Amino acid sequence: MSEKLDRLVGIIKRLRAPGGCPWDREQTLYSLKQNVIEEVFELVDALDRKDIDNIKEELGDMLLHVIFHSVIAEEDNLFNLDDVAESVSEKLIRRHPHVFGNVKVRGVDEVLANWDEIKRQEKQRENKHYLDSIPKSLPPIERAYKLQEVVRKVGFDWDNAKECFKKVEEEFIELKEAMAIGKKEDIENETGDLMFALINLSRFISINPSEALRMTSLRFEKRFNCIEDKLKNENKTLKESDLDDLEKKWQECKKGEQ
Repeated sequence: MSEKLDRLVGIIKRLRAPGGCPWDREQTLYSLKQNVIEEVFELVDALDRKDIDNIKEELGDMLLHVIFHSVIAEEDNLFNLDDVAESVSEKLIRRHPHVFGNVKVRGVDEVLANWDEIKRQEKQRENKHYLDSIPKSLPPIERAYKLQEVVRKVGFDWDNAKECFKKVEEEFIELKEAMAIGKKEDIENETGDLMFALINLSRFISINPSEALRMTSLRFEKRFNCIEDKLKNENKTLKESDLDDLEKKWQECKKGEQ
């Protein structure tokens, strides 16, 4: 381990030691889940913005969590940082037989197919069902996409994007019918079905649904900020404006992007 990594490990252990930080000392292996999730999305945001300094900072925060969890686990005699490093090293070697073994591949597709098959064999020993290896803690869009990708590999999939689009239209009609009846549980189910079908369609047309939604959210935010700026130039606030005025300015902001 490098001197700088040793220093970081030492800092974390000092924070956890008697006389250290009360907050750090009270954390457990299971209390930091939300913090980890937030750090992942902050890293993704920095990557979206191609902000190199911020990417470096957010990678540091991710490294902090890896070491923090490992230090806590070591205190509980579960595992340590060396065990984590050894585990991932062995996994990389095992899942790259074309580099560390004698397997021949003809491109990226075969590399990914081998990776998935090796992973499936590893998980088969501990899972009861085919889909058990997909973490239930994944964000909903990512998990839906992953479920669809996994079942595709055993032939449970649409033939083409056209058939998949027909399913989207079918689910949209079923949602309209549920809304007309007004039973909330059915509306919720049909909303989920429509979203699942849209995610499936995005997979067929090689669009990452999370990325598409993230970019749409960014465009929405940019346009809404533009509306607010236009109102400020008129010495008006959002609450002082009616929907027609807001919609007009929205269209102006949208046109200004072209």
